[in-house]
Amino acid sequence: MKFDKFSKWSQIGLVAVIATLSATQLFAQDVGVRIGAVNVEKIFNESNIAKQSQARLEKDFAKRQADIRDGAEKIKAAAEKLDRDSAVMSEAERVRRQRELADQDRELQRKQREFTEDLNQRNFEERAKVADKANIALKQVAEQKKLDVIIQDPLYANPKIDVTDDIIKVLNSLK
Repeated sequence: MKFDKFSKWSQIGLVAVIATLSATQLFAQDVGVRIGAVNVEKIFNESNIAKQSQARLEKDFAKRQADIRDGAEKIKAAAEKLDRDSAVMSEAERVRRQRELADQDRELQRKQREFTEDLNQRNFEERAKVADKANIALKQVAEQKKLDVIIQDPLYANPKIDVTDDIIKVLNSLK
């Protein structure tokens, strides 16, 4: 009985060793594969199209952001004034102002949520546009350099195979 279990595990181990050796031989036969690597965040941070997209977003959302910041400052100032004046106010007046502040704060939080949702949506749309053009540039670089595979954001890549700067150059030349 012990022999049967040992035999079974020996067979599994032998199959695993043969499979590993076979896979190694397959990869060794196909050493002609040319690989590139790309850092996507670098493209989103350094390409002209991504910088223009970011500038558009900042411009489009600057007023709303300033309005929210101003609203927060007004609420803070009103809360500080209420704290200072509450000792000389009637209970009814103090409660009324506290409710007004709470209502203003809820409205501000609603505006902040809408702002964040709108900004995230537009940021997603803008990044998608950049990604579409970056894919065109990536394909051009792959064809120019005769690459078979381009790996996105590897943990490590030898600088010799990094094609990020080449993709940024092509991307910057696209209209």
